[in-house]
Amino acid sequence: MSLNLHYLTFAAALLAGTLTAQTPPAPDPQMKAVLDQLSSRGGKPTETLTAAEARKQPSPADAVKALLQKQGKSTAPEAVEKVEDRTIAGPAGQIPIRLYWPKGTGPFPIIFYIHGGGWVIADLNTYDSSPRALANAAGAVVVSTHYRQGPENKFPAAHNDVYAAYQWVRNNATYLKGDPAKISVVGESAGGNMAIGVALMARQKGGQMPVYLGLIYPVAQTGFDTPSYRENANAKPLSKAMMQWFFKNAAGPGDAKNPLLALTTAANLKGLPPTTIITAQIDPLRSEGKDLADKLMAAGVPVAYRNYDGVTHEFFGMGAVVDKARDAVNVVASELKKAYAASAHE
Repeated sequence: MSLNLHYLTFAAALLAGTLTAQTPPAPDPQMKAVLDQLSSRGGKPTETLTAAEARKQPSPADAVKALLQKQGKSTAPEAVEKVEDRTIAGPAGQIPIRLYWPKGTGPFPIIFYIHGGGWVIADLNTYDSSPRALANAAGAVVVSTHYRQGPENKFPAAHNDVYAAYQWVRNNATYLKGDPAKISVVGESAGGNMAIGVALMARQKGGQMPVYLGLIYPVAQTGFDTPSYRENANAKPLSKAMMQWFFKNAAGPGDAKNPLLALTTAANLKGLPPTTIITAQIDPLRSEGKDLADKLMAAGVPVAYRNYDGVTHEFFGMGAVVDKARDAVNVVASELKKAYAASAHE
């Protein structure tokens, strides 16, 4: 079934009363404060917009900044030792990246970070807080990459850009003051999908695997009918209709069974590095994240899985106002350090 047909079938069933959308669970007070700020900014439903319009909508990051202002707190980003913007050569032009260094002299572990946005929206600025938090929590230099987005550049353009940026990181560890033997990949949402995609592509191409994967509420399958999709069909800031809109703009109907997108049903997961998967209760992607964790463990991959109740998709970068975000970042940093230590003794 094509993605468009799937959406129309769902909409018809909903109108006919044969399918009832559930009410998402209630967010905890800190998460609700962010959602209230996001709602007050007057954004339109993403699925009603063009991609160009959607990219101009208020983001959860904007809501966090507004909440900090309301609380009388500084809106300055979390401080790191140094930040540098630059571009690198990609398969079809220049790729913007942003480098974050922690305090210290190095050589540092390296985190290659991939932002979310459904392969359609968001950029390095939208996802600036997560790399900063990871750099400090893990004592690592973080390389955050952008990539070509749909509908202008559909699958596999973003995956190919991200893999090229990963290769650049591997080849420039010295410039980064990093340790080439300690490179991990962390991604959020669509970026979580591409993070594991980097490992799958490295295996396929005979490249060097990352030492560790951190997958934050990853997109792991191409259907829209899991328990969390039903429970959180109308959740904010990510809903079922938004996810269907993302897939429509980012991929073609023939891509639904590609192993890089259909991770839980079509990908060979054996031999991948130790992986941490973080999910959120109020998120359509929660069930597939748990399914991916189970599939990885069944394939013999060491997995640390953590679900956070009371929070939504996008919570990971909200450490300035959501305590569970700081905890999740610390979990990823702790598991990353364990993976580095284990790899050093192999």
